[in-house]
Amino acid sequence: MSDPDGVAAIFAEEAQKAGFHRVGFASVEPWERHEVYRRWLASGYAGEMEYMVADEAVRRDPRSLLKGARTLVTVALSYAHPDPAPATGTPRAFIARYARGADYHMVMKTRLHRLAEAAAARLGRPIATRACVDTAPLLEREAAHRSGLGFLAKNTLIIAPGLGSYLLLGELLTDAVATHQAPATPRCGQCRACLDACPTGAFVDAYTLDARRCISYLTIEARGAIPRDLRPLVEDMVFGCDRCQEVCPFNAAAPDGGPLLAPLPGHERPPLTELLAMGAARFRKFVRRTALRRVHRAQLLRNVAVALGNVGTPAELDALAAAFAEPSPLVRAHVAWAIGRLGERHPAASARAIVLLTARRSIEEDPSVLAEIDQALA
Repeated sequence: MSDPDGVAAIFAEEAQKAGFHRVGFASVEPWERHEVYRRWLASGYAGEMEYMVADEAVRRDPRSLLKGARTLVTVALSYAHPDPAPATGTPRAFIARYARGADYHMVMKTRLHRLAEAAAARLGRPIATRACVDTAPLLEREAAHRSGLGFLAKNTLIIAPGLGSYLLLGELLTDAVATHQAPATPRCGQCRACLDACPTGAFVDAYTLDARRCISYLTIEARGAIPRDLRPLVEDMVFGCDRCQEVCPFNAAAPDGGPLLAPLPGHERPPLTELLAMGAARFRKFVRRTALRRVHRAQLLRNVAVALGNVGTPAELDALAAAFAEPSPLVRAHVAWAIGRLGERHPAASARAIVLLTARRSIEEDPSVLAEIDQALA
């Protein structure tokens, strides 16, 4: 079939059958806004995400990912699900909604390949394709905007009116020629709810995020210590943050994303002390086939310790002290901070916190942990 409108219709129909909630079509010309991305990197806002610098030039032109590409098919899958009511009793962890269910990389890739095969069968000829999720060097939010799938919001996410921003994006580069859609029109207006709600003040301005202050970056991308001044602002978040989406008016009436990416048992609001006590085997089981695989065990325990320092009670002091047995200095350092933070938040527990910190100091050998203990005692 050589009719671009007909090709677009086939891809749109098969995308719906594959389970995607939205589809759009964009040209494969180099991105006009690539210079904005380059300046963002030059400002240092990417932090430790060196891969974004390494493939900066590749991200300029989608055609670098597939020779002969003529169309960029963009798709969106909603992962919107209601947040459970706050549980009483033991303090619990917050995990970003997209990470509570099956690993979206596998879900999206499987369905993108299914879309490519179905479209080729409908067209009656082989077509060249390349499926991309967020691990490919492609400016996918630019693709979603250019294709009309959604508009770029002030919090730098894509909003699809009627679906909101709890979206997973995917792309299918193809040599098939489909009619391109007009770019989406921004609709944030004067609203700045997302900018004002950010716990760490990570937004330099509308449309500009300093990732180094973003809780998603701090809990997932950052491999080392979380800066001390930002730890109290992380609250109970151990993997990602949805705050700028939770306050967005476009998400107020977002429909449920359905069962495909529904939260797995035990992944919505797990108890913090249970996470802190996870051994290597339990950790592997907990993160298996989920986006939580993005962090290693020491990172997650680091995050859990910080969360306990922020929302824990004196009842969790012993659980924190037990984590001093962890082999990772990164974990032990944040445990020391958490114990000191609990003693500060609960004056009645300060004596117990001092005892635990002093006891650990007498046997601790790592300089970074000793520094955290001394800081906590001070």
